[in-house]
Amino acid sequence: MAEALRQARPGSAAAHDGRDPAVDAARTGCLLAVVLVHLLMVTVTADPVTGGPTTVMVPTLQPWYWWASWILQVMPLFFVAGGHASVLSWRRHAARGGSAAGWVRARALRLLEPAAVLWLVLALGCAVALAVGAPSDLLLVVVQGVGMPLWFLAAYLACQALLPLTAGWHARAPWATAGALLAGVVVVDVLRITTGAAWIGLLNLVLVWPLVQQLGFLRADQWFARRSVRSLLAAAAGCYALLGVLVATGGYAPDMLTNLNPATVCMVLLGIAQACLLQVAAPALARLMSTRPAQVVAWLVGSRAMTIYLWHLPVIVVVAAAWFLLGGPDPEPGSAAWWGWRVPLGGVVVLVLGVLSVPLVRAERVPTALPPGHGAPSAPAVALAVVLGFLPPFLQIIWWLSPELILSGAVLTTAAVTLLGRGRPAGP
Repeated sequence: MAEALRQARPGSAAAHDGRDPAVDAARTGCLLAVVLVHLLMVTVTADPVTGGPTTVMVPTLQPWYWWASWILQVMPLFFVAGGHASVLSWRRHAARGGSAAGWVRARALRLLEPAAVLWLVLALGCAVALAVGAPSDLLLVVVQGVGMPLWFLAAYLACQALLPLTAGWHARAPWATAGALLAGVVVVDVLRITTGAAWIGLLNLVLVWPLVQQLGFLRADQWFARRSVRSLLAAAAGCYALLGVLVATGGYAPDMLTNLNPATVCMVLLGIAQACLLQVAAPALARLMSTRPAQVVAWLVGSRAMTIYLWHLPVIVVVAAAWFLLGGPDPEPGSAAWWGWRVPLGGVVVLVLGVLSVPLVRAERVPTALPPGHGAPSAPAVALAVVLGFLPPFLQIIWWLSPELILSGAVLTTAAVTLLGRGRPAGP
């Protein structure tokens, strides 16, 4: 750990390897914000009528919820930061003569290896719960809550798989590429709103997030760095103003969590605004990241980012349920006491997640090098693996999570990891 921090310290040799301290800070902050939001969203309390356990999403009942979501909806910023880091990685890989299939394989494996562990554990947990006679309706509520963040796997995997293609388009015609993607997003939104067919909005999964990822490409090209602070602030303000106009038309929900799935043009506007504000804050973030406490937090979070993302909500759900069942304080949801007890509850979640991350992070750190005697998987094999890994989290967006979908996810994701990790037997 000390060596990793030394290498990450600004001014060291590693500080000149193309890493952007503002991007590192943004990725860390985004992940912590996601954990915080879910910690506030999950409440297990006594039903006032039956006395049995029930769930309440307290923030959604507050008058400030919708405008707070304009600030705390940070997923567009995460894709901006991811696009910045990923396009630089792809360019280095391509400069060394690497293939698109090889790059996608490595990136997909880093996503799907830890995801396979989650799917398998969830499948085992469902089997045990059903075997001991757990109520099926209660089990369904639990797994649906646990599966809420899994949409990210589908979106980010699609972005990574398409990146060699979209990066090539960006290199040749950046604004035409962004314009074409934006036009597609708008068309999908218009069709969804005018027809009332919600399923049409699912098409934006492969339009909105690759478009927001393109903003990360522009950051890697120093486009934002060449803009004045005044112009960046004006652009961000314009995006928020246009966001208000769209919400006022009635076609979009005022809270930005609803506009997340299916993704809408609101996420694009948030992404542009957040990319501009990230550049405005870059000098301050660079100074922050030069401090040892910030480096420690960034290392702890960044070294197990997928583990934290995939497992934080299951841990929150289990801790909240155990807190209730063991007779922990159960104040009125939304009261001052309720807000106060979020602090120790959050501490327990962090402790449990930290302990679990020790064995779980091994899946995240599995080397992507091929086994001895095996050549790289073919491009069709990589494409098939991406599709297999994409389907379960994508279907979760449509039907929510269920024991049957969990079993399918465990099978398909394990098959995808096998395809990506095995490769082809090398010739003589």
